[in-house]
Amino acid sequence: MRAAVRTGWRIGAAAALRGRTGRPLSQAAEEGGGAEGGGGGSGSREAVERLVREHPVVVFMKGSPAQPLCGFSNAVVQILRLHGVEDYRAHDVLQDPDLRQGIKNYSNWPTIPQVYLNGEFVGGCDILLQMHQNGDLVEELKKLGIRSALLDAEKDQEKK
Repeated sequence: MRAAVRTGWRIGAAAALRGRTGRPLSQAAEEGGGAEGGGGGSGSREAVERLVREHPVVVFMKGSPAQPLCGFSNAVVQILRLHGVEDYRAHDVLQDPDLRQGIKNYSNWPTIPQVYLNGEFVGGCDILLQMHQNGDLVEELKKLGIRSALLDAEKDQEKK
C-alpha cells in the first residue's frame, strides 16, 4: 500500500485540478453555487443542508482546491487527489462568515475543513486522513460509485 500511496502522489497535478467537465475545481465550485442567498441566509440550516446534499462529495474548506489557504484544507484536497476524486463541490468558508459558522452549527463540529459524502458528515482532515490510511476511504468512495485511483496504482505496482 505504501508504494501505491507514493505512486498516488505522482498523479498529474493538472488532471487533479480539473473536474470531469475539464473546468478547474475552484471554478466548478464557484459556478456550482458557493454560499447562496435566500432561504434564510447562507448560514441557515436550510441553506447548509442544500449545499451538503448538492453533490456526492462536498468539502467546506478555507480557500479553494486550486489554492487552499490552510494546511488542513490542503491535506484534504491532496487526499482526494490521491484517490482520483476530481468531481466534488468545494465551498470557501472564508468568503462567507455566515456559512463558516453555519456549517459548524450544522455538523456540531468546531473546525474547518469538513467533508461530506452522500450528504453525511464524515469529519475533518484528521478523520479523512485516518480513513485514507486504514482503507476505509476506498470503501466509502466505492459506495458512491467512485473507484479510488489508488486501486489502479496498486495494480500497476503488482505488474512490475
